[in-house]
Amino acid sequence: MKVSDILRVKGGTLFTVHPDEPLARAVDAMAEKDIGSLVVMEHGDLVGMLTFREVIQAIVKNKGGVGTMQVRAAMDDHPLTCTTETDMDEVRRMMLDRHARYMPVMDRRMLMGVISFYDVAKAVVDSQNFENKMLKAYIRDWPEEGASPA
Repeated sequence: MKVSDILRVKGGTLFTVHPDEPLARAVDAMAEKDIGSLVVMEHGDLVGMLTFREVIQAIVKNKGGVGTMQVRAAMDDHPLTCTTETDMDEVRRMMLDRHARYMPVMDRRMLMGVISFYDVAKAVVDSQNFENKMLKAYIRDWPEEGASPA
């Protein structure tokens, strides 16, 4: 299974933010849209990732609020990325190694989408459920011992 399989099911809605935008506005957008991350784009390029983890760290660093802080001051400026052709086993390994919950999907310099750890887990469970269903169907159709093939 590849990342493209997840994006096909997930759809193409993307939420981005500019690095010079006030962090408070980005946090409002995350809360309003009920999303855990925003891709930070500048001049059409991916320059960072803002997730609830970076927001919480910024709040702690700023003694309980975001004040006048900009997204640039809080974002992860070296986010983990993958491509549409990256295998799901590799994505799981990468996300676990870096404790990443969100990963931008890139095609060269073009942002194709964002996958979450939830998306990856759901894809694995769905795949296993399908495989189990096929195995159970196969077992039900198993020829009885001594029966001759038709």
